[in-house]
Amino acid sequence: MTTIRREVLTLPAASLGPDNPLPPLRPLDEAHRIDDRDRAGLPRDMARQVDHEPLRSLLPVMVRDGYDRTRRARELDALVIENDRLRATVLPALGGRIASLRHKPSDRELLYVNPVLQPANFALNGAWFSGGIEWNIGATGHTTLSCSPVHAARVPAPDGGEMLRLWEWERLRDLPFQVDLWLPEGSDFLYVGVRVRNPHERPVPTYWWSNIAVPEERRVLAPADEAYHFGYERRLRRVPVPEYDGIDRTYPLNSTYAADYFYDVPDGRRRWIAALDEHGHGLAQTSTDVLRGRKLFVWGTGPGGRRWQEWLTEPGTGGYCEIQAGLARTQLEHVGLDPESEVSWLEAYGPLEARPDGDWHTVLRGAEERLEEALPRADVDAAYEAWRAHADTEPGERLADGSGWGALEVLRADLKLPGTPFDASTLGEEQEPWLHLLRTGTLPEGGPHEPPGPTLVARPWRDMLETTAATPLAEYHLGIAQWHAGDRAQAVRSWERGLVGAAERWPLLRCLAAADQAGGHPERAAEQYAEAFDDLCAHRPGADDAADETDAADEAGGDDRWTAVAAALGREAIGALLAAGRTADARAVWERLDPATRDRGRFRLAEGELLAAEGRPEEARALFDGGFEVADLREGDESIGALWARLGDEPLPARHDFRMRPDGD
Repeated sequence: MTTIRREVLTLPAASLGPDNPLPPLRPLDEAHRIDDRDRAGLPRDMARQVDHEPLRSLLPVMVRDGYDRTRRARELDALVIENDRLRATVLPALGGRIASLRHKPSDRELLYVNPVLQPANFALNGAWFSGGIEWNIGATGHTTLSCSPVHAARVPAPDGGEMLRLWEWERLRDLPFQVDLWLPEGSDFLYVGVRVRNPHERPVPTYWWSNIAVPEERRVLAPADEAYHFGYERRLRRVPVPEYDGIDRTYPLNSTYAADYFYDVPDGRRRWIAALDEHGHGLAQTSTDVLRGRKLFVWGTGPGGRRWQEWLTEPGTGGYCEIQAGLARTQLEHVGLDPESEVSWLEAYGPLEARPDGDWHTVLRGAEERLEEALPRADVDAAYEAWRAHADTEPGERLADGSGWGALEVLRADLKLPGTPFDASTLGEEQEPWLHLLRTGTLPEGGPHEPPGPTLVARPWRDMLETTAATPLAEYHLGIAQWHAGDRAQAVRSWERGLVGAAERWPLLRCLAAADQAGGHPERAAEQYAEAFDDLCAHRPGADDAADETDAADEAGGDDRWTAVAAALGREAIGALLAAGRTADARAVWERLDPATRDRGRFRLAEGELLAAEGRPEEARALFDGGFEVADLREGDESIGALWARLGDEPLPARHDFRMRPDGD
């Protein structure tokens, strides 16, 4: 019989650290944008969905950049769902990711299992880690829930056994979703029922891609003769499958550079994708037809791709590629979800044995026949119908708690969401001021010397902020909500009003500085940042001597919120001051950061840029010789290489080579 049990995994893991306390006001740093030259000629529905409300801002989500690269043995809570054929290990505190899927009769692991937990800057909001099966909802990219907890509970399964239900409130689009995992008795396939609901009275863009990491020494099969190729040069091209430029790209190690291949599966064809080793053993994923897209992502064999593979795990542990399944042809699209509607489907994951090598159509035909023998397409459709009858079943024993944001939205809108209860018991410290605003119409002032918490930006919350008492804190939050809505002039006016009478001015000054940057006023932005950092240093608890922030942190009880604030604001201020040519002022900010912050790789890179601006290239070069690691280096970020190029003509050292595209593109 299927069982669900708790388990503890112990593995080398880096600390996630605190979130960045500054609201993300800058435009989204999104690498997956299509060059305008490639829009012409796209299928009509694809072109429409590419332009359908792409994400412009991370708000209300905060950036997660407080992690490091120091790994030590840590315990992770896991939930294991198991029958006599398969064992799936789920991490509820890390987005509900399936960390392992093991086929018991053959004793084979079907996924790429990362031997470490190393966050890196790949999620939309920062922290992400590689391996397993992740559930990407929200917008193009890895979900903001990658390193966040989700709710989990036992639920009766369609066959009378148990299901593991995962659910959360996705905050970028304000959509609740659920993922139901169950193993029918004797089944070699894990069934996954997914539902995304739009409880609002307005249409909402939605996005979903199930992302499966598998070892890269595989051939990837999908029922398609063409694919849309997208690389980090941001060009979208229709290419033949399996060979492109004379190379069979269905073998991940045949590609030099990182790239996406979105397979164009014909209408009416069964939706599936598989990754098989040289002996024909591997994983197959299939689904009902709603989940139409299939994709292969490869890191490539170039130095940048190899470096990223090492960065995300440990050297010598083997590389991986990703096979994926999504709601649209490509990940560059968002699908409209009508008011008060939902979209749902069923996926299945299990072992497949088939011949991987040879003529493409012969190989596909053989793999499809073996898949049909192992799991008939009709059985997947029948399992979906059986699951839908249980999708509203209320959960039983709670196994893990997610965030309190869903509970707050349910209270605000009096929502009824059968099967996915967002209980008031999950409301926490972050939701407390917003719950007070909801119930009383007033936003409570924070404690003395307390950084502002996260902001809610959806229209109903913005309306409440517009009618509450115009305190500095309320004006701060209102301005952020207005900025998110695109009303930048009104946002600036709100922040300027908030400065009148504000005891601590730095949160508002920082917002105004970001607005000046966006408006093309670098000198004014630099001045606002300098003033904001001065004010922060003056008000940080215990900071009578603003030049010694280490003592300040100690006197404040080592409150990492203030350390995070100083680091985040200092980093932005240094960049703005350097951009405005105010090198001496940038140096002054640098000197006032505490030593532990200055030792972080991100700030070592900033020091190198500062030294280069000061005309001290030899000292900047010495930083490279001494070695540093920028833990939160962004996917596609080439700032390290750009600084190195300013310092000389030597090739970029391999440890700093994260380039994901051909030179010159």
